[in-house]
This record gives sequence, structure tokens and C-alpha cells, in this order.
Amino acid sequence: MDYVFLRGLKVDTVIGVYQWERRIRQTLLLDLELGTNVAAAAASDDIAKALDYYAVAVRVREFVESSEFRLVETLAERVAEMVLTEFPADWLRLTVSKPGAIRDCAAVGVHLERRR
Repeated sequence: MDYVFLRGLKVDTVIGVYQWERRIRQTLLLDLELGTNVAAAAASDDIAKALDYYAVAVRVREFVESSEFRLVETLAERVAEMVLTEFPADWLRLTVSKPGAIRDCAAVGVHLERRR
């Protein structure tokens, strides 16, 4: 199976369990891999036959920016559900990273895989 990917999509949102986190916006980094067959798009050179990664990025950014989840796990699960519902992907691998959440640690987060 082929896949389309987005790496390091930066999105600012309200995320966290502590009261101070509920008052600020924090940057999350999202990596997505979406399983799809690219043959029809490649043969026709037609965006209408492709899984439009720009449209995915816009929609994910819009969804995450407007969310206010407490847990990264909840955010990741809801993003996965939304992407698999709204876009023609057979499967999704998603990593959500929260940089700077722990001192002396580049990032924390979750990685999940879901199928349609």
C-alpha cells in the first residue's frame, strides 16, 4: 500500500491537565501517514484523484486549533477519527508530539495506528 505523509505540522492549541496549561496555547507537532493507492493520481496527474495532503493539513490544523482536550491521547484519537471519516485513506499512522512538556526532554507524545 502506498501512503501520503505530512511531517512536523505545527499547531497551537489548548492542551494539558494543569490549570496553567488551560490558560495558554501550546505548540504541538503532528506527523501523519495516510494509506492510499496513488496509482490513479500518478497516471492522470490529476489532484482530484489524489489524497490531497494540503486539504488534510488545513482540516487537521483547523480541528486541533479549535480543540481544548486535556490529554494528548484524546486529541490523537479524535484527529484519527476525523481524518479517516473525512478523507479517502484506508489507514492512518499519527504521532502527536508536545515539545517542551518535560524539562530536558525534546518532546513527549503518542503514536497510534488506526484502520477504516
